[in-house]
Amino acid sequence: MKINNLEKFKKKALSGTTAAGIVITFSDPAVSELAADAGFDFTWIDMEHSPITLTEVQSHIMALRGTGCAPFVRVPWNEFGIIKTVIDLAPAGLIVPQVNSESDLLAVVSACRYPPEGTRGCGLRRAVNYGAKSREQYFRESHEEPFIIAQIEHIDAVRNLDRILKVKHLGSICVGPYDLSGSMGKFALPDDPEVGKVIDEICTKAHRAGVMVGAFAGKPGLWAQRHLHWVAVTTDAGALFEMSRDKIKLIGSHPKTEVQNNRRLS
Repeated sequence: MKINNLEKFKKKALSGTTAAGIVITFSDPAVSELAADAGFDFTWIDMEHSPITLTEVQSHIMALRGTGCAPFVRVPWNEFGIIKTVIDLAPAGLIVPQVNSESDLLAVVSACRYPPEGTRGCGLRRAVNYGAKSREQYFRESHEEPFIIAQIEHIDAVRNLDRILKVKHLGSICVGPYDLSGSMGKFALPDDPEVGKVIDEICTKAHRAGVMVGAFAGKPGLWAQRHLHWVAVTTDAGALFEMSRDKIKLIGSHPKTEVQNNRRLS
């Protein structure tokens, strides 16, 4: 939909140039507006690991209207009621954690699509531009929206990946390296050779199936050979912390003059 910039995201992600995003954990919607002005292609509004409320999610989504940035929301869990309230806000897409089987993904699709393809409840508000858009146009668009992103972050998901990738309406997978490594008995070791081999397998299979691949990768260069369509490169908190540290180091790098060192302060 034009209201959420999904078309712009898809065009960038499929152009051969990786779409760049930032994870949003702060409540202030100015963070999302800033992200768009900075040039990010998408935001990852995180309800799973941050205290963001549903009302704040709506504000973050609305802050991106009229920009070139697409708002994606990661829900805290694969649960029908949670998904229903989020997608009624008309985000560009939905990121769902711990999709470990075909049946898990089918439940997501069912929650995101209207009958007969799914069981989504009909509550028209923002997605129809509050009445400015016809219902017929909206229902046509709803066959493809929201964009569904399944997180592959458990070894069980890897074992079931061939079936997961065949599910209709799957838009993209998202590799979760830390949780994946934990499920392999190598917690917090995403760069372990065995974990890396599994991540390579995930990416290769998704590419062969024609499914987009994305990830949160603080060091995107290390993922270059995996040819990601999109990547979240930092979080709002992480970017602020790193910038603050850099500024502090910059101040400390300037030597004081002898006069400054001997100056009495009162």
